[in-house]
Amino acid sequence: MSDELRGKTIAFAVANEGIEQVELTEPWRAIEQAGGTPKLISLESGKVQAANHLEKADTFEVDATFADSDASDYDALVLPGGVANPDRLRMDDTAVGFIRAFFDAGKPVAAICHAPWTLVEADVVRGRTLTSWPSLQTDLRNAGASWVDEEVVVDGSLITSRKPDDLPAFNVTLVKTFAAS
Repeated sequence: MSDELRGKTIAFAVANEGIEQVELTEPWRAIEQAGGTPKLISLESGKVQAANHLEKADTFEVDATFADSDASDYDALVLPGGVANPDRLRMDDTAVGFIRAFFDAGKPVAAICHAPWTLVEADVVRGRTLTSWPSLQTDLRNAGASWVDEEVVVDGSLITSRKPDDLPAFNVTLVKTFAAS
């Protein structure tokens, strides 16, 4: 274990179901291995249901709800993907406001796969270059972003990746970026 993120608390924002499990667990493990403290923030207390693509996977205990959380209590934010996860998040004003607050404060945010859908709703992609699962490229362009097909894209304090295969590079980049903030 390294200590690059020692003393840093990282929020993981998820809905109550439809979270792509590997996009939650692998960045979570990277944060812990770097000495950081990950916290799971969701729409409701209790447990969230992750998925392996469209099949149910494991459940995970929620640390706090969006209603009870403030971005100022966290050093950075991770947005895991899954098709249903960001779609549900973007329909909740409190979740969207929580996510937008990280951008307003200039804090680093890492989003993978379908997670940038929530960033579109938060109106934080205009003028930025990012990547995502390919099916989101039109949505992102329509929201004012430049979309590129690359493993990891860093635009200021925003880190994005396309898919689970990109997780090794995504995790290295988010730890490095979070440590420097």
